[in-house]
Amino acid sequence: MLKEKLEADLTTALKAHDEVRKRTLRMALAAVTNEEKAGKTQRELSDEDIVKVLTREAKKRREAAEAFDQGGRAEQAQAERDEFAVLETYLPQQLSDDELAAIVKAAVAESGAEGPRAMGAVMKIVNPKIAGRAEGGRVAAEVRKQLA
Repeated sequence: MLKEKLEADLTTALKAHDEVRKRTLRMALAAVTNEEKAGKTQRELSDEDIVKVLTREAKKRREAAEAFDQGGRAEQAQAERDEFAVLETYLPQQLSDDELAAIVKAAVAESGAEGPRAMGAVMKIVNPKIAGRAEGGRVAAEVRKQLA
């Protein structure tokens, strides 16, 4: 289980006095726990659900780093990038642009879609195939490009 790995790695980071890893793993486990408790009933998240939570947290770190860079706060931006690097080790390998384009091309052919109005149909086919291996914005941009 991914959650058990996160917990074990947190223990290792605590013993090694690795502040960045410790801070990041605590944040990640808190996000996972919050997601488990969200809704009317508490539930145990699957590894796939945990990857979604970690992907969301990684995206927050990347966006925060960009915002800090634009605000001239390089130290905080670097801290966010360090946290992103830790989270990235728990996420699946990201698809290259060529791999993503091939998946989208196959989905367009499979759906027989033409024009921008068919974007939803193509996205329904693509999303399960990429499952956390590409950011939604990247996927949507590639679908738009191929349907244009």
